[in-house]
Parts: sequence; C-alpha cells; structure tokens
Amino acid sequence: MGTSHIHVGIIGASGYTGEELVRLLAQHPKVKLSAVCSRSLAGKKVSDELPRLRGVVDPALTFTGSSPEECAKSSVEVWFLALPHGVAAEYARPLIAAGKRVLDLSADFRLRSPELYQKYYGQPHPAPELIAQSRYVIPELELNDAWKKVPLIACPGCYPTSIQLPITPLLRAGLIKPEPGRLVINSLSGVSGAGKKAEVAYLFCERDGSAKAYGLPNHRHIAEIEENFAAAAGQPVVVQFNPHLAPMHRGIATTITVPAAGVTVAQVEAVWQAVYKKSPFVQLLRSGDFPDTAHVANSNHAALSVVADARTGNLVITSAIDNLLKGAGGQAVQILNLIQGWEETEGLR
Repeated sequence: MGTSHIHVGIIGASGYTGEELVRLLAQHPKVKLSAVCSRSLAGKKVSDELPRLRGVVDPALTFTGSSPEECAKSSVEVWFLALPHGVAAEYARPLIAAGKRVLDLSADFRLRSPELYQKYYGQPHPAPELIAQSRYVIPELELNDAWKKVPLIACPGCYPTSIQLPITPLLRAGLIKPEPGRLVINSLSGVSGAGKKAEVAYLFCERDGSAKAYGLPNHRHIAEIEENFAAAAGQPVVVQFNPHLAPMHRGIATTITVPAAGVTVAQVEAVWQAVYKKSPFVQLLRSGDFPDTAHVANSNHAALSVVADARTGNLVITSAIDNLLKGAGGQAVQILNLIQGWEETEGLR
C-alpha cells in the first residue's frame, strides 16, 4: 500500500452500524482495515459471521476481542467506536492517551454538559475529562476547519442529523425564532435504529405492518438536539420531539413544523442553497417534492424540502436519511475523509 493509506480499526463491529463500517472501510481506497473487534465474536471470521460481506472483506479477516489497553498499543492510527454509551468511553480514554484519533459513534461525547448526560442517560458521565478534547461534528454545519485537529470526534445521532441539517442553518440566519413547544418534530425510524438485539418488540411479526411512537416525551436525543440548536440560535431552544418506529429496515423520515412568522419558502431555500452549495451529500428538493427514505437508503445522502401552510401560518420542513449511513457509519467515514484531506466522497460513492 502507498504512503497515503492509514490503518483503521472498528470496536463493536458486530452491530448494524459496525457492519456498515466494516463494509465501507474494507472497500475504501485509502485505508487498510487492520482490526475488527467484537467481544462476542472474537476468534470468528468476519465473512462467516457477516455473510453479506463475503467477497467484500479479506477472507482471513477475523474478529478480535481486544481490550482497551491492547487497542491503544496497536499500530492502528484511527479507531471507530460503534459501542453502547458508557462502554465507548472505556476505550476512548486509553486510545486518546496513546495519541490515536477516535471517531465515537456512541452518545458518550455528544453532549457538552455532564449534567445533561446524567439526566438523559441515567448515569454519571464516564469520562468528563475528555469532553474538552472532543468535538461534535456534522461536517456540512461546521463553520471552520478547527475541528479537524481534535483527537476525539463525537459522531451525531441519526435522528439529530436528520433534524439539524434542515434547521440549524435557519436558526443561525435568524429565520426561525421558535417559541417553546412550537418547533414540533415528528420522526420515523427503521427498525435497525434500535440495534441488533433479540427482543420480542423487534421480531418481524411484531414490527411488520406496524408503526408506533415511543420514548415520549423525553427521548434521549432531545438533549443533543436542544444543546446544538441553542448554540446555533444563541438562546435556549425547546423542541417537541416525537420519535416513531416504522416498519422498514432502514431510513429516517422527519417532518418539522415551525411558525413561519413571515418567513417565505424562498427565503428558507436561499439559506439552504448558500450553506449546502458545495455539499455533495445534501439534496435540496423543490417545494412540494417530499423526501423519501427509499431514495436515500444505502447512501450517505440527505434530502430536504420545505412547504408553507398559509392556513396555519406554519412552515413544514421534511428530510430523509439512511440511519445507518448518513445517520451513523457513512457520516463517520465522511468525517475521516475530511480530517485526512481526501475527497469528501471517497469510499462513499
């Protein structure tokens, strides 16, 4: 391999997001996937346990059960953590201490406030001393390149990505000044968003042909959404977030209702066009053409559109992403590309 290649590893590779990361990184032209870690699958071949990746990964590639200390001592330069919250920090601490770059797909470093973390995740923050060394990144919304030097990147949640891409630019521009509870977000997620686990609620017979709300009224992602919206608006922002589980494998469809307060569709679209004109993964649809999860599934794209409702005086904003790609693994690889100075779309076309 040429000198431009870097060695990367994945910890927590047996879940849906981990599997997508294995697929993307195994085919990425500028990285070598050197370590694939899973305590539950240690010693087993990746292509045997993830048959969808036969012909994609090296047939000899084997899961390892490496400890945080073993990972820190390895030659791997960049680690992706596809782990549950609380567990990711156990790996992040020694990896950062060893000078590794870490892209964390858990919730451990998405919040700047340890108090908020404890409130929404029900436990003390596992590594508060690392918060100052971390940065929450949605690439399209970064205002400068300072984040590329940060050792620990907190990759956003899937719901918050679908919500912030359309709304954050409007808050920054002052177009949206929502009153508490008047910014209403309804999101539907594919079942893969719940993770790979054997529970009755996620069996095919339970989910097929069935949709339901859950996590109301205080879903964990509210903290992430409101913290970042407040930073964008320069003042506290309170949202009504209503997540739903939908009978599909993957994808997130989000509908956001906010008072128009004299703001037109053309003004919203002008802000989006200015912000996203150089963003290869953001698709701006014409007003009245609504994003469809089927059109972004298995891609790193996000589709956005807006309509005005003259009857209610609201703007209705819609978006769609793939929860496992732009909402997780794909966005993490996009972040890696930008950190390394590669084409943003490398390995994601």
